[in-house]
Amino acid sequence: MSGPSAQTEYALELRGVSRVHGSGPAEVCALSGVDLRVRPGELVGVMGPSGSGKSTLLQLAGGLNEPTAGRVLVGGVDLGAQGRAGRAALRRRAIGYVFQDFNLIPALTAVENVALPRELDGVRARQARADALTALDDVGVAELAGRFPDELSGGQRQRVAIARALVGSRRLLLADEPTGALDSHAGETVLRLIRARCDAGAAGVLVTHEARHAAWADRIVFLRDGKVVDDTGVPSTVDSLLNGAS
Repeated sequence: MSGPSAQTEYALELRGVSRVHGSGPAEVCALSGVDLRVRPGELVGVMGPSGSGKSTLLQLAGGLNEPTAGRVLVGGVDLGAQGRAGRAALRRRAIGYVFQDFNLIPALTAVENVALPRELDGVRARQARADALTALDDVGVAELAGRFPDELSGGQRQRVAIARALVGSRRLLLADEPTGALDSHAGETVLRLIRARCDAGAAGVLVTHEARHAAWADRIVFLRDGKVVDDTGVPSTVDSLLNGAS
């Protein structure tokens, strides 16, 4: 499998992407003809009502699901042209994903959870652990490195999950409501870290329902009923969109 190309203009591209669940009377169109392009160094906020397709968009961007139609490219690599193993390798190397439900492995400590993607990608265990400890320190929970997920609060698990997404040199960060389990101060710290990583050259996509969090983004994409209804790049339009303008 070829890795992301350093020459491509976009870190992430969705080209005419649709995703349909079910069939017949039970068919649900989660996304319909969505186009999205994110450049290195850019943080894009994705907003919209519940059920508008925000999480589906992120899952397709991260290669966790496949589109019914259209193409998803990460660093110029077409995810649809990769096999399952190829997509998994690309996710480990290039994509950091923060899930709403954390997705930590219960049998691994915090530092082992964060180090795991690095080890799976061939990084030596000592270096992977050092990278993981640095990432945990960046999100303010280095002292919890030896604890298991069930020994952590929801907010602490969220920080560990964010450390796992930030560890290493991944060039695309996908965050699904990353501050949901955090208080306002901790949430600001996490958003600052994501913003800093993008300022250093990574691309980011932040799904959020809060305008104050979306304000950290360079550009806002607003979804409704699985379609992009606004991509003006002006964060100040958020309030009017949330109030029903299209």
